[in-house]
Amino acid sequence: MNAKRYFGVLNDFVIMVEQGIHWLVDNVEGPLWDATIVILLGVGLFFTITTGFVQIRLFPHSLREMWFGREVQGDSLTPFQAFATGLASRVGVGNISGVATAIALGGPGAVFWMWLTALIGMSSAFAESSLAQLFKIKEADGSFRGGPAYYITQGIGSRWLAAAFAIALIFTFGFAFNAVQSNSIVEATRNAWLWDEHYVGMGLVLLTALIIFGGIKRIGKFSARIVPVMALVYLLIAVSILLIHYDRIPSVISLIIRSAFDFSAMAGGVFGAMLSKAMLLGIKRGLFSNEAGMGSAPNVAATADVKHPASQGLIQMLGVFVDTMVVCTCTAIIILLSDNYGGEQLQSISLTQNALKYHMGEFGLHFLAFILLLFAFSSIIGNYAYAESNIRFIKNNPVVVNLFRAMVLFFVYFGAVNSGGIVWAFADTVMAVMAMINLVSLIILSPIVWLLLKDYHRQAKQGIVPVLDIMLHPRLLKLRLDQRLWNRR
Repeated sequence: MNAKRYFGVLNDFVIMVEQGIHWLVDNVEGPLWDATIVILLGVGLFFTITTGFVQIRLFPHSLREMWFGREVQGDSLTPFQAFATGLASRVGVGNISGVATAIALGGPGAVFWMWLTALIGMSSAFAESSLAQLFKIKEADGSFRGGPAYYITQGIGSRWLAAAFAIALIFTFGFAFNAVQSNSIVEATRNAWLWDEHYVGMGLVLLTALIIFGGIKRIGKFSARIVPVMALVYLLIAVSILLIHYDRIPSVISLIIRSAFDFSAMAGGVFGAMLSKAMLLGIKRGLFSNEAGMGSAPNVAATADVKHPASQGLIQMLGVFVDTMVVCTCTAIIILLSDNYGGEQLQSISLTQNALKYHMGEFGLHFLAFILLLFAFSSIIGNYAYAESNIRFIKNNPVVVNLFRAMVLFFVYFGAVNSGGIVWAFADTVMAVMAMINLVSLIILSPIVWLLLKDYHRQAKQGIVPVLDIMLHPRLLKLRLDQRLWNRR
């Protein structure tokens, strides 16, 4: 009887939250995304041009920094662990369910706009993660903490704007994105094994609680182990399918590019006459998947121990490329090679499962359910890592942190028992708020980004390992940052 009463109260609370989210989506999402698209692409182009196309020019350095970042550097996260934790949130539902949703609702051309968002956004990713490293703080236990809330406070000097960003991130990653992950797990396991959403939701709550109460360092170690393995398995399956149908790949690529400029299906909102559904869905799902410029990855980038802030910026930039240009592309081509991807009868993870079933038989259906379970769960862990850092920025108090953890667990359950439509719409809305605050802040702090890039490139051209010595830069000495971390004398 007590158990029934408990679940009754829980379900009543779920319904109340759902009603609030419906109001938010109905009244805010459309106008908010009109502005977000302009700012997102504009800032990406701004950094692409002003950094001399850093995403192309220094791409080999990204690979080198990531590879040598596996070395252990004390008690803090290694650069590779920070990269893997960031990838844990990027590689997952966005690459599988998000790509499918974009294709189902926006057509094949949505993939092109995902590519463009990623390529332009790589420069924004470099900027935000470099700043996160520069303005990070050192904890009593020797670990590091930072992110947009910290470089907004110390670099811009605006505590209220930093707090607004932190709150937006907490809602986005701690609540909305984790609801998306659990929702996708429920859909995949229901399709494959007929699992009940309530039991799946409670199981995810239990597993998540076991991890998040272990702390950020455990999150980093968990992600560093599981992410490369699961990404490799998924990519091997994807590549094998592509190799079998290699002769059809050029026609699929051609279809994506042709469809990208088909404006027969227009988007809504103020810019509806200029944006196609393909463009809108591609940009939305591209941002959800690669997070470039959103302000999420810097929270983990700041936890790494590196010799130069730009080093981690390059590593996190690489994560955007791997996420969209590799993993998302593989998923998109698999779907477009299948017999059924048009219309709205199949959306989200069901469309991708249908495509794998087409290529691999029943095994594909079960395989994707299993791999998405791993992808999405690791994303829940990575999302929590981002949000926890910002909770501690607002109020680093054990009681507050534990209350936040309880809310995270609630939204994991909320996503499991609600429809995908409302969960994705909630994620889109809060994601746009968070991205806008961060992107405006990046523009304000752009001179510091240019200084860090110039210092890194100067040393790299000399054939030495780049090391930031803040004493050589009077401009940095005037900033409110922990100078002890970058004082090499």
